[in-house]
Amino acid sequence: MANPIPVVVNGATGKMGREIVKAVSQASDMTLIGALSRNPELIGQDIGEVIGCGALEVPIMNEYESTMAMLSQERELGVVVDVTHPDAVYGNVRSAIAYGVRPVVGTTGLTAQQIQDLAEFADKASTGCLIVPNFSIGMVLLQQAAVQASQYFDHVEIIELHHNQKADAPSGTAVQTAQMLAEMGKTYNSPLVDETEKIAGARGAQADEGIRIHSIRLPGLIAHQEVIFGAPGQIYTLRHDTSDRSCYMPGVLLSIRKVLPLKTLVYGLEKIL
Repeated sequence: MANPIPVVVNGATGKMGREIVKAVSQASDMTLIGALSRNPELIGQDIGEVIGCGALEVPIMNEYESTMAMLSQERELGVVVDVTHPDAVYGNVRSAIAYGVRPVVGTTGLTAQQIQDLAEFADKASTGCLIVPNFSIGMVLLQQAAVQASQYFDHVEIIELHHNQKADAPSGTAVQTAQMLAEMGKTYNSPLVDETEKIAGARGAQADEGIRIHSIRLPGLIAHQEVIFGAPGQIYTLRHDTSDRSCYMPGVLLSIRKVLPLKTLVYGLEKIL
């Protein structure tokens, strides 16, 4: 491209951020112009050298506001990909939108009210924003299959499994899956007995329309989800397993391209496929 998309990665030295930096730097229609990290020991170092893909001539920075200001001055519309922490992402997204920068958000943990507030802010600014709980195409297909199955099953529970460094539970993907099933206009898991939890939380968290979500956190896991439907005489299980974060990169690059023409906030990868 004559005018590649300028991109900043926020959370560039984390596990997901490193993969995104590599993917963006290799994309012919994008140019990496910034890498943000909260690790003080890495500030000023070349992000490419830090993550092991060779010098990219992009120093690691930690000044978010000034980076957004720099990105807003680029000739082409800029995009910031945020894969940071639930405590910081809301403020990050508001700030990016205020500068006219298009956020692509992979950080989960935003509340429904925060997402609504950001949607209203993006509308007023006529600035696109993408919030994507899961960038995997395979997960989108699982969710679509779950919605289809929900027409025939009245009992369903969700199990999500992640590495033990994930800060929020349940995962944004599990919450989104439950929301999609709840939107089918039915209540699930009508009780047959009065349940008693001998240990609080043993039955998991209850989302809308009676859907239960169970969260598992263990070293050795990356990101996994099961949606289990039950009916007399049968169990139907949908499962998606992540073995490497590279599986997210096609979705990340697609989101960067698709966010540019948007004038509002869009939630979910399936909305742009």
